[in-house]
Amino acid sequence: MADTMTALESQADLSAEIEDTAATWATAREPEFQPRRDYPPYRSTLLRHPTKDLFQVDPEGVELFAPAFGQRDVAPLEADLTIQRGGEPLGERMVVTGRVVDGDGRPVRHQLVEVWQANAGGRYVHQRDQHPAPLDPNFTGMGRTLTDADGVYRFTTVKPGPYPWKNHHNAWRPAHIHFSLFGTDFTQRLVTQMYFPGDPLFALDPIYQSIVDPAARERLVATYDHDVTTHEWATGYRWDIVLTGAHRTPVETGEDPA
Repeated sequence: MADTMTALESQADLSAEIEDTAATWATAREPEFQPRRDYPPYRSTLLRHPTKDLFQVDPEGVELFAPAFGQRDVAPLEADLTIQRGGEPLGERMVVTGRVVDGDGRPVRHQLVEVWQANAGGRYVHQRDQHPAPLDPNFTGMGRTLTDADGVYRFTTVKPGPYPWKNHHNAWRPAHIHFSLFGTDFTQRLVTQMYFPGDPLFALDPIYQSIVDPAARERLVATYDHDVTTHEWATGYRWDIVLTGAHRTPVETGEDPA
């Protein structure tokens, strides 16, 4: 594809490619549970996905250089992203909770869950994020927790805003929260994204659409839960994470700063 990294292509051009890919998949009707590594509408997958054969490494050797996590390393207050600075962050305060389970529905206990996200204006606290949206001095956008004995995690945060990115002209990412989960060691890390229901940017976003199977794609969308919502304090969303099996939550297959 000529000039695949250009930032001047229109949303209409990208949407047409997204629709063509979806139509091709609909004809084949083969289940796809994960994002495609090479998804042309997501231009930088050409540079991100692996192009070399896998290389066997010594897992014990890798773990010598990896961090070690335990319950004493994670403080309960780290799960509240609204109290990490000297004041209240701006935006819609909300609670995000759910269960981490295996393919048989059994809870994954004491699992380290990390999150990071943009602020309510759609900007990350990161030197590479320079788009003209305000930084919130009272919001870092990062938190972590451990699942309990029933596999439940819970975060208090603010709803992130959508933000522009450089995939094509007038490209915007739907609001989302990044999730990272560790297994029993650092080499078992999984990374994924949680989205919010009814976002009008879903159909326009090549990253979300890189999961061409609609049923798998929907597993990335949280559900508003009024029972999680707190009176006069925070709205509530529920999002379960399934690690294995046919209904597993789609995870990222490569680095994705967006």
